[in-house]
Amino acid sequence: MAGRIRPVVLGVLGVVLLGVLWEGYKALGPAQGVVVDGLTVLPRTSDLAMPHLATMWLRIGQPVTSTPGSPPLWSAVAHASAFTLGIAAVGWLIGVVVGLLLAILMQRFRTAESAVLPWVVLSQTVPLIALAPLVAGIGSQISIGSWRWQDWMSVALIASYLAFFPVSVGALRGLGSPDTAHVELMRSYAAGWWKTLLRLRLPASVPYLLPALRLAAANAVIGTVVAEVSIGLAGGVGRMMVEYASASSGDPGKPWAPIFGAVIIGLIAAGAVALLGLALKKYRRGEVSS
Repeated sequence: MAGRIRPVVLGVLGVVLLGVLWEGYKALGPAQGVVVDGLTVLPRTSDLAMPHLATMWLRIGQPVTSTPGSPPLWSAVAHASAFTLGIAAVGWLIGVVVGLLLAILMQRFRTAESAVLPWVVLSQTVPLIALAPLVAGIGSQISIGSWRWQDWMSVALIASYLAFFPVSVGALRGLGSPDTAHVELMRSYAAGWWKTLLRLRLPASVPYLLPALRLAAANAVIGTVVAEVSIGLAGGVGRMMVEYASASSGDPGKPWAPIFGAVIIGLIAAGAVALLGLALKKYRRGEVSS
């Protein structure tokens, strides 16, 4: 029981420490920030640049705008966060499927590993900001009958682009982790490659795969938020950050609300993978850190 509570307590203490550091720097730091050789390395401590935590908290409960009937800020952020979370989940699922298929292909054929793995690594060097408009432009030209490619699909595709990499690398390590003696034992039972994959290699890959899935979930959220900004997709927290940033001069607490929404999305994504880990608990012995 204590082992389960300890991570929660440490997480809460981490959040509290972060808040103390924020308020401490705001109270003691220089008004113009810390500047080294003309480069600002720590932010300014004015109320516009660094509002108090209480200001952010109180702003979340107020209406989005002064217009009569405007919904509370927390409600708008919750809807935008749900929209972003749904796209990130689709991107994560696609990334997991593609990553697993690539890992299985590379494990089955060593030639494929030599040919594909360098390209998998190289794919992550492409700037996401440059890739997002390209994907959206190509997607806008795709149509099959009355069906047309939607902008949110481009965002999900970009999220999967970031998510598949850790899954493919982690799964490849996991699929190759069984001892030679165990593989030879399966052969002595006349078990084919597919049966060996299902009965031996996939269960053995779980300790490697779960950390990769957590990293893929975080990457999918980041990719979704960045792609929403790059493409200009309305409805998510990414676009909301850009829209609310324009109000920071007169309403310093407002731009932080969608940032908190993005943080909550990341926590939900990590929690979902943690639940998956509970379902695979019997295979998690010797889990490898990502």
